[in-house]
Amino acid sequence: MRLSQQLGRYAGRRLTRRLTRSLPWVGSVVVLFTIGYAIRRKGVVGGTLHTMLDFIPFVGLLKNVAELIRGRDFFPDKPHTVPSGSGI
Repeated sequence: MRLSQQLGRYAGRRLTRRLTRSLPWVGSVVVLFTIGYAIRRKGVVGGTLHTMLDFIPFVGLLKNVAELIRGRDFFPDKPHTVPSGSGI
């Protein structure tokens, strides 16, 4: 085996190891952004439950498939209210 092939494999293993160590951190950042957006749209309880179920493996998949079949969310968005005196 040539030296360049050995270096390539070594670098690949190091990169894979580094990425697998950082994966939980990346997932945590995604959850924080998603939960903030969901809470604004669905309220505190609905947004938290929506995000929590989505990030549980297989449960989130089943929830999303069921919502797709139903045609609507299990946790609906908050109704939009127009402030009085806004002219709309």
